[in-house]
Amino acid sequence: RFLVKGGLAGAAVYVAYDQGLLGSGIESAEALRKAQETLPPAIQEWTNYLGWEVRAAQLPPTPKFEFSLANSWNKGVHRVMSALSVAPTKACEYTVEGWKYVKDLVK
Repeated sequence: RFLVKGGLAGAAVYVAYDQGLLGSGIESAEALRKAQETLPPAIQEWTNYLGWEVRAAQLPPTPKFEFSLANSWNKGVHRVMSALSVAPTKACEYTVEGWKYVKDLVK
């Protein structure tokens, strides 16, 4: 079982790499566009092959993604760097507040 699962996982990673899903954002967008063009005809072909009666109008439309992985990544990097740049200042402020609290407790 473990070997079968490992083989399927390896094959999935290989296919994703081969299709350009693990590359840059431009390559991923191109792979998504190809999948959106290819998937509905492939589903129709399989349903015809299996003898199922499915009309193209019955198939749901492919979802439209307005999500940029590159922009999300860059936004996350900016937030982390911003947090790291103010970290020393915040640490000093919290230390001063902590000392004041301890002094008030000791009094």
